[in-house]
Amino acid sequence: MKEMEDKIVTMLKSIYDPEIPVDIYELGLIYEVKIDKENQVQIEMTLTSPNCPVAESLPKEVEDKVETIEEVVSCKVNIVFDPPWDKDMMSEEAKLELGFL
Repeated sequence: MKEMEDKIVTMLKSIYDPEIPVDIYELGLIYEVKIDKENQVQIEMTLTSPNCPVAESLPKEVEDKVETIEEVVSCKVNIVFDPPWDKDMMSEEAKLELGFL
């Protein structure tokens, strides 16, 4: 299960926010990745703002890309806004890339 989770995280790191040159994982937009016994994946994520221009397309892109992983049967993304995203959720790498450190 850990190997599959690592593959999912690697895939998430290949998806970039179109307005910020940092991937969605390092931005802190991914809150939780759950994998059940049937290899169905549920991802809880947020957006940088409720009015994000990719609010409709980004979750679909995440689902589609995660489903390309051979072991994954299906992927469902749930968008949540609690807790609301802020820049403190970014990784050190993302903060460095954006000049916050």
